[in-house]
Amino acid sequence: MSAEPPLGPARGQDKGRAGKFITLEGGEGAGKSTQMRRLQERLAQRGVEAIATREPGGSPHAEALREALLGGKAASLGPLGEAILFSAARIDHLDRLIKPALARGAWVICDRFADSTRAYQGARGGVDPRLIALLERVALMGSAPDLTIILDLPPEIGLERAHRRRPPNEAADRFEREGLEFHLGLRQAYLDIAASEPGRCCVVDALAPEQEVAEAIWHVVEARFFRPEIVIPLKSVVA
Repeated sequence: MSAEPPLGPARGQDKGRAGKFITLEGGEGAGKSTQMRRLQERLAQRGVEAIATREPGGSPHAEALREALLGGKAASLGPLGEAILFSAARIDHLDRLIKPALARGAWVICDRFADSTRAYQGARGGVDPRLIALLERVALMGSAPDLTIILDLPPEIGLERAHRRRPPNEAADRFEREGLEFHLGLRQAYLDIAASEPGRCCVVDALAPEQEVAEAIWHVVEARFFRPEIVIPLKSVVA
């Protein structure tokens, strides 16, 4: 079985875009939404318009698919069917929000993107990596992220965080309900993605306090886009 092609520069990026595209990835309860908002605020302080969005979702059609995917209605289709629906939502999201924003010079920060399909439906769902790669190529059409931050923490801690943050009247989503073994494999899948694409990905220790995680993320973003003379290792440890 052939390996997945890289999602980053080797795939080519949309030459017409003026903004930067940053994605936040990681398991359940890693703090992606919180850190996305913090990064958006930090960029605004630098005079950068940054749009915060999420997957699945971010556009009307994609939000409708989100309900089916996370609510469990699409689970009967199996991992490949879910991957196809995630990709359909991604196409709509890219066409309606992400690409227009990047073209006008805004930055986009996205809570999950194509790496989540690789990890959830590919590595953990068992979908052939060649099919996952094909769906990526069709959906992205060159719109790969400039930078991916992977928030890493033990899944048992992440699941507990997710449980604490969830409103009392809100049920766990379809993927949160998976067993610990699923989430352990998910964590490894993200680390494997990071190791295979160090030019695009940086791993940040999400066990640290929220402010320290935010500072670590900003250090990576600053080095990548504002101070390229700074060298950032694949694993940005905040302890």
